[in-house]
Amino acid sequence: MTLFEFTKSSYSSSGGECVEVATNVPGTVAIRDSKNPEGPTLTFTPAEWTSFQRALAAGDFTG
Repeated sequence: MTLFEFTKSSYSSSGGECVEVATNVPGTVAIRDSKNPEGPTLTFTPAEWTSFQRALAAGDFTG
């Protein structure tokens, strides 16, 4: 079992909509919902995570 060391994103709101990120496992970025720490964890390669962050910054996911 992989033990990720999660930290809350500095961009998380105080309203409970928080994302936690772990980068302590080489070659893996793990993401989870802080309200449900026992729930699912999404994992990405560092390149995939960087691509996702760039798309967010560019507004690619606006509705």
